[in-house]
Amino acid sequence: MRPTTLASAVLAALSAMSVCAPTFAANETAASGEAAAPATADLDAVIVTGTRGGARTQFDTMVPIDVFTADDVRAVESSDVNDILAQLVPSFVVQRLPMSDGLVFVRPATLRALSPDHTLVLVNGRRFHRSALLGARGAQGPDLAQIPAAAIKRIEVLRDGAAAQYGSDAIAGVINIILDDSVGGSVTLNTSEYSAGDGRAWGGDVGYGFALGERGTLRLFASHNQSDPTSRSRQRPDAIAFQQAHPELDVPNPVQRWGQPELESSKFGFNLDLSLGGYTTLYGYGLYGTSDGLSDFNWRNPDTNSELYRQTTVFPGFDLRTIYPVGFSPQYGNESKDLHVLGGLRGLLGDNLSWDASVGHGRSSIDYTLGNSFNGSLGPDSPTDFYLGNLEQKETNLNLDFVYPWQLATLQAPVNVAFGAEHRKETYTVGQGDAASWAVGPGAAAGLAPNASGAPGFSPSQSGSWDQTSRAAYVDVEVPLGVRFSLGGALRYEDFSSFGDSLNGKLSARWEMADGLALRGAWSTGFRAPTPGQLYSTSTTQGLDTNTLLVFNTGRLSPDDPIAQALGAKPLQPEESESLTLGLAWQGPGGFSGSLDLYRIAVDDRFGTSASQQVPASMSNPMRYTSVYWFTNDFDTVTRGVDLVANHRSQLALGDLRMTLAWNHNRTEVTSGSTALATNEAQKRIFEDRLPRNKGSLSATLGQSRWEWMARARYYGKWTDSTGNSTGEIFQDFGDMLMFDLAVTWKASAALSLRIGADNLFDRYPDEAVFQASRGLIYSRNAPYDTDGRNVHAQLHYRF
Repeated sequence: MRPTTLASAVLAALSAMSVCAPTFAANETAASGEAAAPATADLDAVIVTGTRGGARTQFDTMVPIDVFTADDVRAVESSDVNDILAQLVPSFVVQRLPMSDGLVFVRPATLRALSPDHTLVLVNGRRFHRSALLGARGAQGPDLAQIPAAAIKRIEVLRDGAAAQYGSDAIAGVINIILDDSVGGSVTLNTSEYSAGDGRAWGGDVGYGFALGERGTLRLFASHNQSDPTSRSRQRPDAIAFQQAHPELDVPNPVQRWGQPELESSKFGFNLDLSLGGYTTLYGYGLYGTSDGLSDFNWRNPDTNSELYRQTTVFPGFDLRTIYPVGFSPQYGNESKDLHVLGGLRGLLGDNLSWDASVGHGRSSIDYTLGNSFNGSLGPDSPTDFYLGNLEQKETNLNLDFVYPWQLATLQAPVNVAFGAEHRKETYTVGQGDAASWAVGPGAAAGLAPNASGAPGFSPSQSGSWDQTSRAAYVDVEVPLGVRFSLGGALRYEDFSSFGDSLNGKLSARWEMADGLALRGAWSTGFRAPTPGQLYSTSTTQGLDTNTLLVFNTGRLSPDDPIAQALGAKPLQPEESESLTLGLAWQGPGGFSGSLDLYRIAVDDRFGTSASQQVPASMSNPMRYTSVYWFTNDFDTVTRGVDLVANHRSQLALGDLRMTLAWNHNRTEVTSGSTALATNEAQKRIFEDRLPRNKGSLSATLGQSRWEWMARARYYGKWTDSTGNSTGEIFQDFGDMLMFDLAVTWKASAALSLRIGADNLFDRYPDEAVFQASRGLIYSRNAPYDTDGRNVHAQLHYRF
């Protein structure tokens, strides 16, 4: 089969169905001959996030909450929860970041343009662990890609500060992923490919739920996915010049690949709910995943890279050209294992006091390798493949929660009182790499570069294990003052072993001014505690300056490191926030529903990286850093924005029409701190303009009987990119981007369906990144959307 066969076949099928399909999809009951259900409002889904009361719907909540069903999740082509949320939530942005070290595999995702670790992720209402990778600017958030999309029953996204209810990290909001607990089985097969003929992906998942008599359910699930790499690259100008200078050599074209990595992943899990008799229930879940990935690094040019291609008297007669005559592009490998298990008991004490006790443990472990590389300072003794070391994040959470409906004589409905406690321990470990990956060999004295070229391994001085514990207590109260008015309040105290305590509160209110129209608002304070990895770990990276095309070493040191302290580093403190939200929610009999919410989020003492400091020659510098930096409480920001979500459902002659408009406008301003100073205007611009201020989507689904059509438009506003050079930033502004998606589903029966479609139907690409042309890159690697063009896909789904 030729690479473009799948793309051509799917597009031809889409075209054919647009001509021959007599009707359009609606629901699964219609496929079996039953009448379609009437349209209902879209804000009547019962939610569990942001409230510890029962039977509350989206329309009833005092803060904005989005609910996405399993059908919504399956309607997005990707099996990566990051990509799914990026298409469903307007203020959620995730980047691809090719050739960006570990960020290629653990991609940073942001809600409301805040840091990736400003959003708390829950699974079945309990905290999900962080990734072991510390990303750009020190963020250490959860890796949503480790949660199998096929195991999801629904996703609830709370778009408001909730640290007083859930603790650290819930500054931008909370994402609560509810696992499937249904009885019965399902099998899904997926395949996709880009129209350029690369990035072919295939995989599938299977799940089955067992009824445990009348006492509960146990659902098992597994998935496996593979994807080939993509390449949106041109030959580097210096590689062209090298080929012209050496016509006898066969230089690869391109010498380095900009695109998505080669990736293979497997995920397994279970979800259990079992009554033990009386009022006591045993529950739990487990998630385990593995993934292997491979990505390119920058090409090493034999004619210009004197740090590697230099003959010296230290290694007489040795020339690296005998190993890599046309240069080399290191191959960066990522092997991860991710585990999260939780078990708990819940029940009743007396008639009304419910209790819930649980213990959860999560672990993210990542092993890094580097192939097709070299340690120049070791000369002929250097291997070409290296084990760089291991990063591991472990978290253990113990929770005890109580809920009591307190009936007062003066109120028609009871006051919901929730209170509880939490104990959490986090441990961060850096495992040492091969000695050759971090060695400074005898050739270093002659100017040959030490360490594995591309990504130095973790040395003994960088390896170690560090932990942090926290203890918290909270109270959360919801007061119904009549039928149309309600108040809420929460208070949480938390004490950390590494820096002290924090007290946070939240007040919220809701007033239903008329039937189907409610005014709501909230004020809260929040915080994000520094993690052990941010407090104590270090790393070393190499980069390529796009002006000089020379490799440079940069060290990220712990604020406690002697070099960092000598250059001005201070101990890290928690980030603190204050949030205000005010909005309207509506739903009516005509099929219209939605919400409009304004918000303001002020974050003080935000984590950033210090200005890069040159290491004086007189200072002890065994890693031979060109420059160093460290994490610091660097600056304050204010983020202002508006979220609009509007839904409409109606019955037309052609079938059931469902439409959704989702829009977010978001602007972050640096208000004080070192980043706001005129001397650091470049960093200020990066924080304020690196993501689009506007992002939205308009989708429509039309269906009847056995057919369903989905059309969606996705819009991304203007944004600004920077090079990340060691000698100073170079900026480029990028225009807005509009992409269209189309998919059609044929329901052969109530159990079997086939879906085919195309994302970015018209194969649109963004502006070219002209300042990166010297590296062979065509489109910015920091783009807030996929830059690989049209992706065509097919999915076969069977339920039994």
